[in-house]
Parts: sequence; structure tokens; C-alpha cells
Amino acid sequence: MTIGLTGPPGVGKSTLSSALVRKARSLGKTVGVVSVDPTSPFSHGALLGDRIRLAEHFTDAGVFIRSMASRGHLGGLAGATADAVLLMDAFGMDVIVIETVGVGQSEIEIAELAQTTVLALQPGSGDSIQVLKAGVMEVADVFVVNKKDHPMANQLKREIRSMMEMLDFSGWVPELVMTQAPSGEGVDDLWSAIERHVAYLHASGELVQRRREAFMHQVRQLARGHLERRLERELTNQIATGVDPYAAADRVLRAFGASAEELDEPPRLPHLRASVKGSR
Repeated sequence: MTIGLTGPPGVGKSTLSSALVRKARSLGKTVGVVSVDPTSPFSHGALLGDRIRLAEHFTDAGVFIRSMASRGHLGGLAGATADAVLLMDAFGMDVIVIETVGVGQSEIEIAELAQTTVLALQPGSGDSIQVLKAGVMEVADVFVVNKKDHPMANQLKREIRSMMEMLDFSGWVPELVMTQAPSGEGVDDLWSAIERHVAYLHASGELVQRRREAFMHQVRQLARGHLERRLERELTNQIATGVDPYAAADRVLRAFGASAEELDEPPRLPHLRASVKGSR
């Protein structure tokens, strides 16, 4: 069971991770946690905050926590996240929780790596327009309204419901759960929703597709890292020639083996699991 936990900064992802670990351990399951924190573009350092939030699990032999810095990697994950998940799976962890960097509206990389994507939101952090335009909400399998004791919690719940009515879901329809992570309230409901989604993946055969997506994600990251290093070398050569940016970009792509026809092709948008009604 690979659970991806994502959401904006300050929503309580680390506290939710700790609550999920506590629930899994109460069921006798071993747990691996991969927690990604942002890297400063100035000092290149990172405050690994999960070491504070997950302190209660440090001495538990059934829990392994791996912290990693994003090191400038976009999408909410780090370059080595997929490797860490693969190793934890190989070592027999029953549950793997992937906690992303606090992401914005379009970082949906976690959906390629995790089998179940949990999107945590908090009330009072924005209006309904922000909810409706957030692309990351279109890949969530379970919505969590954290801090349910907030006066605006029910309003956020209604806004999420309204957003879901605008989307055309094929197969699984995301569930909506309200939690109070520090006290553990609603965590049982969240765990049950995750289990129902995992059962759906097995019954529908979609689990194979999710694993294929995770494999493709890892291959893509390895290939992208190699291409980026080569791109830096090519850019250094092209900038030295003093050509304009468009011509330099064409030369770089031709150095990678791109044909003239490929250079004229428009960019392709990534596939999303849910589409807006009427957009087809």
C-alpha cells in the first residue's frame, strides 16, 4: 500500500503522516515513510521537519523514516524518492507513506508514484476560486479537510463538493474525509477510505496501471537527469556562439537528434485522471 500525501504548506501533512503511521502500527503493519522537504535556493540547505513531527515513531522498529531534500526538483518530490520507495517495498514494508513538499496548484507528480493520492486541505486558506483552479485536485483519490474544528471547515467541504460536480470521474469517485490530526479524530475514516480505494484498484485491475505509471515515473526521472546534464553542456556551447535564444534552442535539440518536423510539433499536455465536464 503506497500512500502519497500532498497539500499546501502548513496544512498538517506531517501530523497526518504521523497519525497514519500510528493507525497502521495498531493494525500490526510495518511502515516506511519518505518525507520530502524543500531545499533553499540560496543556502542549498533543508530543514527536515518530519524529524520533529514523527518523533513518537523514532524508537519503533516497525517504522523506517527516510528524510530527503528536494534539491531543486519540481513536482513536490525529490529525484531519489522513487528509489527510496522501491527499496522500502523490496524490504517488505506493508505500508509506504510519501509526504511531499508543500505543493501549489499544478504539481501532480505524486499521482504517478503513489497508488493512492491523498490531498489534504485546510479551511480558511483561500476562497473557492483557489479550490476550483487547483490542478492537483484532479488527481486526488481521497480529499482530507484537516483541522475540522475550524469555523470554515464545513464551507471548505461544500466547496470541494461543488468542485467535484464539475469533474467527470471515470471509475473511482474521490472520497471526502474530515480530520483533526493532532487528536487522531477522523483518522479511522481516512484509513477506511484509503482501504476502499486500494480494494477498488485490485478489483478493477487499475493497480497494474498504477504500478506501470510508477515504473514510467522512475524511468522518466533517470532519463531526465541524464538529459539535463547533457543539456547544460550543450547550452554552454551554444551561448558562446552568440546566437538568439530560438536558434540556440533549435541547435541544442538537433544535437539531441530532433528532426525539423519534431521541432515544429506543439507540446503535448499530460494525461489527467479526471477531466472537466464538457471539455471533451
